Amino acid sequence: MPTAYEPVSPPVALAIAGSDSGGGAGVQADLKAMTEHGVFGTSVVTATTAQNTRRVAGVHALPADHVAAQYDAVVEDFDVGAVKTGMLATAETVETVTELLARFRGPVVVDPVMVAATGDRLLSPAAEDAYDALIEAATLVTPNADEAAVLTGEPVETVADAERAGRELVTSGVDAALIKGGHLDGKGSEGDTGEGDTGEDEAGATVVDTLVVGDGEGDGDRDDASTADRDPTVVRFENPRIKTDATHGSGCTLSSAIAARLTRGERLREAVAAAVEEMSEAVRNGYDVGDGPGAVDPTVLDQS
Repeated sequence: MPTAYEPVSPPVALAIAGSDSGGGAGVQADLKAMTEHGVFGTSVVTATTAQNTRRVAGVHALPADHVAAQYDAVVEDFDVGAVKTGMLATAETVETVTELLARFRGPVVVDPVMVAATGDRLLSPAAEDAYDALIEAATLVTPNADEAAVLTGEPVETVADAERAGRELVTSGVDAALIKGGHLDGKGSEGDTGEGDTGEDEAGATVVDTLVVGDGEGDGDRDDASTADRDPTVVRFENPRIKTDATHGSGCTLSSAIAARLTRGERLREAVAAAVEEMSEAVRNGYDVGDGPGAVDPTVLDQS
């Protein structure tokens, strides 16, 4: 006798990003993080990479029209609740994704993959410039310090710098900006730690992530007026720095966790706070695989 069919109907999110053949970042990490949050992950692959834990041997960007075809195929069949973008590779792909998402009404989380962990720039100047329109249309942008510096044209080395960068990005039109603190020294400029910063990170013991939100919650109503006239709110999240260089995939996992939570209907600030807290455990309990630095483990993320 056949067994009864007992399907589930989880909310759906979409990751637009590159593929990591080593499995630790990119679309592979995105889909793991979405699954761990009880969300069905769909994908649009923008580029393939030949990489492992030790090196990147090659990158092949897919044609922009094929990126668009993948997107159209997903949205014509799935009720996508939120979109996350990662590696977009070329100016043409950035522009194409911006045009596609102009028709999408849900939350959009932009992880602007621009600078490698080594500090090397990953995009051409034209592709970096093309990000302006995508970020302006986004719900949340999640740059690390180096990427925030590229986006604002100013150095981002301290928590105070991160706040300034976040405010500038919100003023430019994005609903909210999360400046990731892994590459910061944890202190405010000129020794001023500012409200919410303990000032005890001289030895790098604390990671401070800075969220700047316009006076709207940034929950994805993209018909709202521009945030340019809003008075931003600043929230800082502090977690102990974990002594490891095995952080591959951390940015992908964080942005996907936030997108998954937004897909489930969580408010932006709560989604960011929960995902940042989870990431500490994802790094602490990372994967020790390959001969190089390992990757974070999205499977330890909380589904609650």
